[in-house]
Amino acid sequence: MDLKRFTGPQAGAQKYDLLTALAVAGLNGTAGFQTSMLRLVALITARYNWKADEFSVSQRDLARMWSVDERTVKREIKRLTSASILLQLRPGVRGRVAAYRLNYAELYRLSAPHWSEVGPDFSARMQSGHIEDKPAEDKVVRIDFRAKPEPADQMPFAITLHRLAGTEPELHRSWFSALSFVSFDGTLLCLKASSSFIGQYIAVHHLKPLQDTAQIEFPSLRRVIIVS
Repeated sequence: MDLKRFTGPQAGAQKYDLLTALAVAGLNGTAGFQTSMLRLVALITARYNWKADEFSVSQRDLARMWSVDERTVKREIKRLTSASILLQLRPGVRGRVAAYRLNYAELYRLSAPHWSEVGPDFSARMQSGHIEDKPAEDKVVRIDFRAKPEPADQMPFAITLHRLAGTEPELHRSWFSALSFVSFDGTLLCLKASSSFIGQYIAVHHLKPLQDTAQIEFPSLRRVIIVS
């Protein structure tokens, strides 16, 4: 999904479409899934930072918004991240509130079977907003994120590094910038580190933020390996 579509003149209408898709998907799911989608819609409406493309809300604030206790909030967030509906950008450690991003590709996948139930106009709008329907995407991204053109198969990881530079500047500068793309087979992303030490250190200490961010550009990603 093209993230820029939420910052243009039509951004307001497109956000409403996303919320509609989530609501309809929830209404067609189990009771538990309905509750999860209702909570997610409330969270997005009230607290999602579209400019930064993330939200960072304390468990206490979410508990108050959802009228539940903090244990329920913790379970709900875990459920949404386990389902890849939310991607964790920064963990909540040392008093810092965790940050999460919507996984648009997964939201589209979950809601797509129910678009037609809203109406043909809605279904057409949602289909036209999917990243696969925009063949010019690579050219736009090359201009925005790289001074020099990259091979097409390397562009998603170039964007991933760009995102990490914004969300995890210290980690990017010290570690992630030393990684380069090797291959992606549909589920396994292979990266190369400039040294075995860097590769091993990232694999042990910083693999989760790397994988969570990479999954935005590689929606079917299941595993990341680092070679040197």
